[in-house]
Amino acid sequence: MAKLWGGRFTGENRSAHFTASIGTDQRLYREDIKGSIAHAEMLAHQGIISAEEGRHIVDGLRIIEAKIASGAVELTEEHEDIHMNIEALLIEEIGTAGEKLHTGRSRNDQVATDMHLYMKTAIGTVLKRLRDLQDAVVELAERHSMVMMPGYTHLQRAQPVLFSHHLLAYFFMLKRDEERLIAARERTDQCPLGAGALAGSSLPLDRVMVAEDLGFTSLYANSMDAVSDRDYLIEFASASALIMMHLSRLAEELILWSSHEFGFVELDDAYATGSSIMPQKKNPDTMELVRGKTGRVYGNLTTLLTMMKSLPLAYHSDMQEDKEAVFDTLDTVTACLAITAEVINTLHVHPKRMASGLNDDFSLATDVADYLVAQGVPFRRAHRIVGEVVRYCLAGGLSLSELTLDTWQAFSPAFSEDIVNGVDAASSIAGRKTPGGAGGESVKAQIEEARRHLASPY
Repeated sequence: MAKLWGGRFTGENRSAHFTASIGTDQRLYREDIKGSIAHAEMLAHQGIISAEEGRHIVDGLRIIEAKIASGAVELTEEHEDIHMNIEALLIEEIGTAGEKLHTGRSRNDQVATDMHLYMKTAIGTVLKRLRDLQDAVVELAERHSMVMMPGYTHLQRAQPVLFSHHLLAYFFMLKRDEERLIAARERTDQCPLGAGALAGSSLPLDRVMVAEDLGFTSLYANSMDAVSDRDYLIEFASASALIMMHLSRLAEELILWSSHEFGFVELDDAYATGSSIMPQKKNPDTMELVRGKTGRVYGNLTTLLTMMKSLPLAYHSDMQEDKEAVFDTLDTVTACLAITAEVINTLHVHPKRMASGLNDDFSLATDVADYLVAQGVPFRRAHRIVGEVVRYCLAGGLSLSELTLDTWQAFSPAFSEDIVNGVDAASSIAGRKTPGGAGGESVKAQIEEARRHLASPY
């Protein structure tokens, strides 16, 4: 069968398999038909085609949509992409009227419109998954709001914190991810249709009518920009890479915390796997896969940036490569958000294991320094004194709680009797009253802020 664009060519086209994109872009069939219906109705409204031809085209497109959805038709490489497949099916379905559908339109603005429509919906899906995970994090934080655990820097115990405080850090990361996606969706909400190949059209097209029919809030102001812009896809890929980075960090902590060495949490059996040789093993495979899949999303972002690098205006077939990267990113990030939410919703927390040892390590050293500061000792001097205390304890195999008043005062006369039993993890955490800090009241305020956010639309 001759190509719909083949009038200028002779002989057999031998690159069809290499240039075809139907294997990837067929998932755009609903958007392509939606855009074509709006275009056909506008052509009829403007008198560019007759009202009867417009009705035939619209009816034919709806028949084809139902056939594709049911698997009743075959989409083939012979017609290269989803646009040409649908147009060929339309001509076969309704005859000559179908040949008028492409009037005033190029595949350049057609595919751009399809992707804008698709991505508006896709971003909404990712936002929903983000909200589900945010909700799971807040629920877990509330259930264990006063559970104490070591806070870490450099993977070394640093200061006591609340488990809920640690979790809420991820909530606010995800909130920023949401904000980035919302901004990307705003820039996705522009209609390219009517831009043609690059220069617009000499026909009296009504671009505003089409944009309104398709639910866009604005038009591209420049036709060359309309067909060559892929910024909105790169923004989505960039926001997705950040989401995956945050998920990977959370996954890594769950992997560490579920190890025997930590024992802070345990994944539900539904989200863990066993070993083919070691019967005792319970592996956090879901979280390891989230961590591993982060790399492919990073790679997709690099693919898109590299694809667009140095491309002169306007359209080039290089841009056909955007879909595999974007679709894979979408599928990966939605799956990872969903499984992580399920893991968080079913996570088994071990509060005693988290809190064990908090008073027997040196994570209260900063509180001891603050104690000296409250007695009028300059902080740098207090820091040095407490460092000497810690060195003394390490040499003698002691903890801070085992030191006598005489020992404390040997390091500084500023220590008094209240140092012996007055510095512990609970009082340390309670004293963190600064906004955003790890203290109970601050964490309560963070949960309230999170709840207000979850009640807001996106």
